[in-house]
Amino acid sequence: MDSGIPPGLPRLAAAGSVPLAVVVVDGDGLVSHWSSGARRLFGHARRDAVGQPASDLMPVAGALARGERGVAHGMEDPYDELGPELHARGSYATAGRAKVSGSGHGRLDVLWWAYPLAGPGPGRHLVLAVDAARLRPAGGGERADMPRIAPGFALHTEFPDSDALVRRLPEILPGLSPAETGRIVAQVRELGYPVLEFSRYDRVPVTPDQGVPGRVAGRYGGPPSMTERPERGVAAPPGPGLEYAAARERLDFLAEVSGRIGTSLDLARTVREVTGAAVPRFSDFASVHLRAAVLAGEGFPDGPPEATTVWHRVRVEHTDERGRWDDMVPVGEAMPHPEHTSFFQCVVTGEPVLIPRLDALDCDRIAGEFEKWDPRPLINNRSLLIVPLKARDAVLGFMVLMRRQDREPFDDLDRTTGAELAARAGLVLDNARMRTYRENAAETLRDSLLPRLAPRMAGCDIATRRLPGTRLARAGGDWFDAVKLPGPRTAFVVGGVLGHGPDSAAMMGQFRTAVQAMATTETHPAQLLRGLDDLARRLGETYLATCLYVVYDPIRSELRIANAGHVPPVLVRAEDGGAEVLDLPTGAPLGVGGVAFGTVTVRVAPGDRLVLCTDGLIEARGDIAEGLAALCASAAHPAASMDDACDAMVRALNTRDGRTDDMALLMARLNGIPDDDVARYQLAPDPAEVARARRLVRGRLLDWGLPDAVEPAELMVSELVTNAVRHAGPGRVWLRLVRTDTLLCEVGDDEPAPATLLDAGPDDESGRGLRVVSGLARDWGTSRTPSGKTVWFEQALTPRTRLPRGRG
Repeated sequence: MDSGIPPGLPRLAAAGSVPLAVVVVDGDGLVSHWSSGARRLFGHARRDAVGQPASDLMPVAGALARGERGVAHGMEDPYDELGPELHARGSYATAGRAKVSGSGHGRLDVLWWAYPLAGPGPGRHLVLAVDAARLRPAGGGERADMPRIAPGFALHTEFPDSDALVRRLPEILPGLSPAETGRIVAQVRELGYPVLEFSRYDRVPVTPDQGVPGRVAGRYGGPPSMTERPERGVAAPPGPGLEYAAARERLDFLAEVSGRIGTSLDLARTVREVTGAAVPRFSDFASVHLRAAVLAGEGFPDGPPEATTVWHRVRVEHTDERGRWDDMVPVGEAMPHPEHTSFFQCVVTGEPVLIPRLDALDCDRIAGEFEKWDPRPLINNRSLLIVPLKARDAVLGFMVLMRRQDREPFDDLDRTTGAELAARAGLVLDNARMRTYRENAAETLRDSLLPRLAPRMAGCDIATRRLPGTRLARAGGDWFDAVKLPGPRTAFVVGGVLGHGPDSAAMMGQFRTAVQAMATTETHPAQLLRGLDDLARRLGETYLATCLYVVYDPIRSELRIANAGHVPPVLVRAEDGGAEVLDLPTGAPLGVGGVAFGTVTVRVAPGDRLVLCTDGLIEARGDIAEGLAALCASAAHPAASMDDACDAMVRALNTRDGRTDDMALLMARLNGIPDDDVARYQLAPDPAEVARARRLVRGRLLDWGLPDAVEPAELMVSELVTNAVRHAGPGRVWLRLVRTDTLLCEVGDDEPAPATLLDAGPDDESGRGLRVVSGLARDWGTSRTPSGKTVWFEQALTPRTRLPRGRG
């Protein structure tokens, strides 16, 4: 392989592959920046080197301690030994040669250059190093006719192309800020450019890609002849070694990019990673533009882009001073791109568009798309590369990359590198889009399945809160519900399906539907959980859930509770304001099978509050026991309203950063139903009792101050009592009236067969009673009891019929 050295000179071994290490060491002797060339030379990865003592990683540390003698202006070849630490002597650049055992490389013979850096903080250095052994002839050891190669310094004006190294510092050391990079460039130019000295006549500037040149100005052993020495300022064509080094540098860049992007499936974070990978190492400016469907997490973009397609600018990153681009290219701006623009050409063809230097005509075309600002002063003479962000042959967006005027313009190799960068970014963005799409679908499904609870039910007031987790846990399976049971009772339910996503949301919907169906048929709490457990096991072994089921009877002032592996409820007593975690059998989660569920009865008083929540609320404190204690403390805190109490609890418990799980909370104030609002009568199984039942209803409703409710109530009660007397036989019949926000009438008998709505014909003499009730009542139903059945109806009460209340 020809390294570009003129005929007659010893060939350098693998000239193009000799790495140049570029390192920044802070005042404490610790590495703060470590280039890919340093990794290849010393064998330590960047993540392992940064923050470690420089003396442990490279031989330059001890050599710098004796840097005063230096070799900047002589041809000596001292072999310095490693010293204890890195520190500067004076304010000038030093250079030298050192040997050390490298990590996995055997004995290293290293040429180095060190520059003291000004601010921030004293004692900082920029260190360059190359492997001297790689500069020897390709045949092996050193030759007698070849003088030693020494590191040195020269005025940067002696080599017109030498500024390539300082111009490339931002991409070689991407962690440096633009201001810090500018200071380092100025100091390198002031203190002397690093060169390799082959003789007092032949000095070659160190290049950024491989540390050694692809050419030498003259023969070793004496001054070059006029025919052999090229004119200063005229560069010989680069050899294959330079091409190899450039390709190797780009492969290293792409490998590093692959490790930096796609660390999560969050769309915003992925976009930040993409621009961060490009700036400043590959470009000085990067902006990402996405289609609306990608940004919103919708389905895959339909059809190729058109001139009317709107592109959303979602990220801008650059190395210019802060705020310089904010007004010109604000994040969040959405706009289409006309057909004559380079942007449109890129997204339609799906190929990169390269403009090595933006001339006046290019700038005028781009400026035509800006109405409020003139971008020409910012973009004039910059190098522009537009690359499409594609996935599965569809364009999701594009990325605009630019380099400043003082940097090498993009070339064809950069076009290929940019396209590779964009291809990898496009796949990661599409994965993030699909994840967002699935989350949105699951969230929509979950929201459609969650109930819209009334703030007041018979004998109780209800308030709820639900907080989704972080984006990755947003579509979870937590749910709550309040189910109206036959009579004045209410069932409170809270549960959670293990996992997140559409499957968990769909499973949650099936559990909620099953609970409602079983609850309205008077299923015993423990038996209801047994039915849910069977459902979970029929749906598959992968489905597990927890559930807490509570039946509240406001007339008897009691709770009947069954638990399937859920967080126990908290009861706040109205009498003293104290809060306690109710002691319940924990039970196994739904889907485990083979475990019995128990039911516990708890007496309550009017004004007590019941708090049910999912584990996401108490786990926000980091510990279950601590979370339950905090739940009791926050629940007992007085509040002006139920909503205020819920908000205070969420604020008190949701304190840990990084919460990922859902949080669901249901609070019920158990008001009870006063005895004065309940009337119960025993009736004989005699048809004459129908008239008595009507009189009892009329008298009670008038006592309650509900005259407008009398006539429809009388008619419906007479129909139900007639059916009970006719079908109950010699058993007992009873009537109960309950006044809340509605009028509840219940008629019970000892016949277990449920009442059925019949389709009576024109000639039938019976079968119309329940049809009358169905037409007049707001709601009605039938349920089984341990001794028979109950048929009930609810009658709406207007504000005038509810007030004022009469005597009890």
